[in-house]
Parts: sequence; structure tokens; C-alpha cells
Amino acid sequence: MDSPVLNQLFRQLFRHPACQYLRRQSPSLSRPQSRSFLTRRSSPTKRKSLDDGMLWTKRGDNPRDIDQEYWTYPQVTAKDLRTRRDRPRQVKMSTREFVDDSLYNPSYGYFSKHATIFSPGEPFDFNRLDDGPAFQRLLGQRYTEFEDRLDEVTPDVSRQLWHTPTELFRPYYGETIARYLVSNYKLTLYPYHDLIIYEMGAGNGTMMLNILDFIRDTDYEVYQRTKFKIIEISPALADLQLKNLNETLNAAGHWDRVEIINRSIFDWDTYVHSPCFFLALEVFDNFGHDAIRYDCRTELPQQGGVLIDADGEFHEYYDLQLDPIAARFMRVRQTAARRPFPSPLGPQLLRGVRSVQPFRNPYTLPEYVPTRLMQFFDVLNQYFPAHRLVASDFSTLPDAVPGLNAPVVQTRYQRQTVPVSTPFVHQGYFDIFFPTDFNVVEDVYRALTGKLTQVTSHEDFVHRWAYIEDTETRNGENPLLTWYKNASMLLTV
Repeated sequence: MDSPVLNQLFRQLFRHPACQYLRRQSPSLSRPQSRSFLTRRSSPTKRKSLDDGMLWTKRGDNPRDIDQEYWTYPQVTAKDLRTRRDRPRQVKMSTREFVDDSLYNPSYGYFSKHATIFSPGEPFDFNRLDDGPAFQRLLGQRYTEFEDRLDEVTPDVSRQLWHTPTELFRPYYGETIARYLVSNYKLTLYPYHDLIIYEMGAGNGTMMLNILDFIRDTDYEVYQRTKFKIIEISPALADLQLKNLNETLNAAGHWDRVEIINRSIFDWDTYVHSPCFFLALEVFDNFGHDAIRYDCRTELPQQGGVLIDADGEFHEYYDLQLDPIAARFMRVRQTAARRPFPSPLGPQLLRGVRSVQPFRNPYTLPEYVPTRLMQFFDVLNQYFPAHRLVASDFSTLPDAVPGLNAPVVQTRYQRQTVPVSTPFVHQGYFDIFFPTDFNVVEDVYRALTGKLTQVTSHEDFVHRWAYIEDTETRNGENPLLTWYKNASMLLTV
């Protein structure tokens, strides 16, 4: 953990009041790994009396008591902090709210105005490449050239970049989604309704352009009835999407069919009665999660949070009382489950034996539950009752932090990926993203919306809807299939 690169990064963090934000590391490195912060791991937990509702953790390098701060500091949410330009101090918040503030605050959040998404330039000609490693090498070269061009304008050792399948496999990935949309639209909605598509978290707007280009070129009658609406929380990305739409030579005719709505989906208040498709591609992973741990003896849950003191130091604590959002998720998951779901308590038959083992930690590792995703499903149900969801994300992530469904937390410094070991990190500098348990998520979605669903692997979805020959190399390897084996799709049927 105490590497020269990590130490240099932390000196850089505190030398500048603000940073450049974004996500996903260079393709020459494996996708998101491990996490840890400036401070060392916590020391044993101090147990408070049950009636005070709070259990806090002393860290080895900062052992002072935080009782007074806990009872005097206000409890805040990411929405409360949205208008603040400086990172908060002398507050406390749930893990869910801390993640949202760290990622989405418009002044210092990771996905703020300096977000940069890698664009490879010309689409890759996969059929001319010898094999998968040849694609990897070419992609690494394009990545370096892209960042060199950025450094010529604004050098930045802490620049954050991320890449998406939409950009790497342009236009083929967008065409794959478009075939699914058009086929299902013509089977069930045409000719009585228009093809209305909402996309959340659209990045550069490349998916929108690829879908509209494909529909225009293959089914002009459907294209005339197509409307594409982007819901984008980042003002900078909303401007970039509009800019790319205006500057794309073959986008003539798209302008009348596109609307870019710069707002958070969680602020949505407009009822959409028309049937529509809702795209949520690689957005679940950055939704705020709550940290829940369990008492090994009583099996009662405790909700995690963080207190930020006057010096900006983070103190993790656990509250014996779950807030209404976390408590509701636990009830919905329990009621909706059609199959057993994982628990940090372990298998039911072994819990009694483990609880009496000597020297056993009295509490489990945390479980990270997708409470914000539950609220997203509420928005779909309340304001988009006729929607059909098309969602994809990573079902597993390697080298995540300790815990069940735990996130990967990382940043980039001097073009190197720096993993850390706690979600409570200097806000705005670190990507925090979670795997999605699609079995649990599917059950929660069904319970909240009443809709039927299908979960499929990303590979199976692509096999069915893509022209996989477009991304096949000379030796028969296909990066579109092999790069996303740990991703799944959730589809409304």
C-alpha cells in the first residue's frame, strides 16, 4: 500500500484544492481492482451501549473518541451538499450518501465538469487484426495517443479516463442494442406508438448516434417515428453530447429526434404515459450503496456511515437503527426473493456454530446493498409505468474491497491505476463502483414494478443481436464476446 506512487499521489491530492475526475483505467491494465485510503486499517470496534444507537470504529492512527462530534454534527445527504463548492467537514452521512457526493457533486465529484471518456478515433477494423492480443496492443497505442493529445493542451498527472464498450466497439455495439430495440418495438408497439428511447448516463453520446444512424439506414419508416432522449446529470457531459451531435457529419436529420435533459433521474417529476425503452448501460455500478453489517450473535443489521471531522478526517461508524431507505430495501429484498440470496452471516445451518467460536469477530464484514438502485426502480414505476428496461453491468469485479458485493475503489495518477482499500476517500479523486447481483436486483425490480424480466449474460445477448462477424479477428477471436464475460443484462419482457 505504501508505494512511492501512492505516497506521491496523496501529496498531489492535498496540494490542489480540486481535481479532474473520471473513471476506468487504461486498457493496458485489468478492469478496476482493490481500494484503500490514506489511513491504515481500523483497530477493534468499541462497543457502545445499545440505547445510544451508534457503534464507532477507532483507527490505529487516530484513536480519539468521536462521541461528541457524532451527537453534534448534522446528518447530511448528497442532495444537501449539491450546491457546496468545497468538500464537507463537520458532518456525518450514510455510506450511500457519501458515495453519491463523491461521484456526482457538480463542484468536486468524480463525474464532474472535467470528465474525460476515451475515444479511439477511427473505429477499429477487427477483421484486419490478427488476434485478441493485437487488438489489445492497438488499443493501448490509441489510449497513449489520446492522452498525449490531451496533455499537449492541458498537462495533468491526475487525469482520470474511462472507456466503455460503446466507444471500443463503435458502431457495432450500438447497432446491437438498436437491433434489439427495433425488433421488440415492431413486435409489440408498431404502428400504434412511436419508438421512444431514454438513455441515462450517455457519456459522449456515441450510443445515441450509433442507434439513430442504424435505424435511419436500415428502417427509415421506423426512424421517422423515433425519438431519443438523454437524461444526463453532468452539465459538462450534456454539453459534450450536444456538441458531438452538432459536429457529427452524418447526424443530419437527428436533431429533430433528440432531446438532452440535464438533470438527475432522482429529481424526475414528469409523468411519461407513452411506452418507451429505457437504457441504463453501465450505470448501476456507480449508484450509491449502503454498508450493512450484522451482529454475529443476534444477526441484527447495522447501517454504516462516515463522520468527517473538522480536519477532514474520516471516521467510519455503524448505527443500530437503519434509516427508512435501507430498512425498506431489506424488507423488499426479503419479500421479493425467489431464491436464497447471499449473506455475510453465511449459510443458515452454520450460523449457530460460528457464533460461539472463540476469538471470532462479533460483527460480519459489511454487505453493500443497492439502495439507490431500488429508488431508481421507484422512479421508473412512478413516472415511466410503460417502460421497458435495457440494463447492463458487471456481475462480478476482481479484487474488490473486503465484504459482500463490495466495491472497487481506484484512481489514476501519472497514467497508473492506484487502488485503495476503503470507500471513504478524498471526494472526487476516486472511482467507486460496485458489482450487481442480478438475481437480487431482478427480484427487487419485479416486486417494485410488477413487470416480467429476463436476465442474460452479456455474451449471450451479443450472440443473439450482434453481427459478431464485425468484431471477429483473423484467427476467430472476438473481443466483443471475451472482454465482457463478467457482465450481465437485465431486460423487461
